[in-house]
Amino acid sequence: DRASDVMVDAHSGLAGIAAAAWLRYGERAERLKYVAAVAVMLVVAFVGQLRYNPYSYNTIYYIGFAVFVLFILILNINLLVQMIREPEVYGIEQLPGVLLYSSRIYLFFSFPLIFIFSAALCVSNISLIRREGYRPVNTLGILLSFFLVGGAVFFYFYDYFVSGSIAEVRAHELVSSFIGTVYLYVESMLIGTIVANIIAVRHRPAPDKDFIIILGCAIRGDGTPTPLLAGRVERALEFARDQKEKTGKEPRFVVSGGKGPDEVVSEAEAMKRYLLGKGVPEEMIVTEDQSTNTFENMKFSKEKIDALDPEGKVLFATTKYHVFRSGIFARRAKMRAVGVGARTKWYFWPNAAVREFAGLLTAHRVKQALTFGGMLAFYIALVFIVY
Repeated sequence: DRASDVMVDAHSGLAGIAAAAWLRYGERAERLKYVAAVAVMLVVAFVGQLRYNPYSYNTIYYIGFAVFVLFILILNINLLVQMIREPEVYGIEQLPGVLLYSSRIYLFFSFPLIFIFSAALCVSNISLIRREGYRPVNTLGILLSFFLVGGAVFFYFYDYFVSGSIAEVRAHELVSSFIGTVYLYVESMLIGTIVANIIAVRHRPAPDKDFIIILGCAIRGDGTPTPLLAGRVERALEFARDQKEKTGKEPRFVVSGGKGPDEVVSEAEAMKRYLLGKGVPEEMIVTEDQSTNTFENMKFSKEKIDALDPEGKVLFATTKYHVFRSGIFARRAKMRAVGVGARTKWYFWPNAAVREFAGLLTAHRVKQALTFGGMLAFYIALVFIVY
């Protein structure tokens, strides 16, 4: 109730509409208040989550589904206005239908943005393949684009051309609800991931760090860092220089990365040599050369840091597209750390971001299954209410 009252007081336009309809459409106004309250609470939870922990899976849920709930609020307001203008045509009994079709309406309204996003993703992927060569992983952006655009086009023709008995229409609506829920879930997660990554990259950590973890990645055949890895090391050096200029405090570098089967030295050793070549004293470099993935980077680096200074403040340096997911792994390793991102080539970033999205989408399977299952059950129930 308090959340609803705060929402109404803060949004005088919405409060005016609700008040005008209150006497004749009290139940409808109450529903509007609660939909708006849910949207406000999701936004408030999102802001609170950022303050407490900017690298959380919950951040994706809050922002992604807050956008959808705000869209439902707009649909409700539109129906309320129509009820006021044409009460003989529009009534409260149409609410279940509005909710049933909400995922599909959302898909079609957002289609222009999805189309532009998918086209840009295809262009970047084609550029990536031309410059870096063909690999299955380099086609992820194209595959996602075809899924988003092709699926929406198929959904349009499948959903809007149906006739038959009630049983046939109900069966059609059940299939449509399933497809609509899939697309709604993926699109909400995609929006949430993009926003969460942007916020993580734009965050400016305080210049008070005791350690900077540099996350490893593939090295060249001669044992030197690739441009991608060199960019991460340079970003760590840049932060260290800025911090020393502002506070006089010099952080230690934790180079983290094991030796792959096709690598002549460990990634940590390659980064250590690079730092030494840049004039960093050896005693300011801590080597962690056992990790094989990002979680182990964080876990094993934390062990090294705890042995030196358990209260030390930690920063990690990686590539921009990797900051958010790396932060999630840091928290999973029970380490409070913030990240900075190094730039990469424009055509490489979108495809890498899609890989990060795929990684996030396959994480927390139980939570995702419960969320998706709850959404699907809601739309299935609406099918039997409406038909």
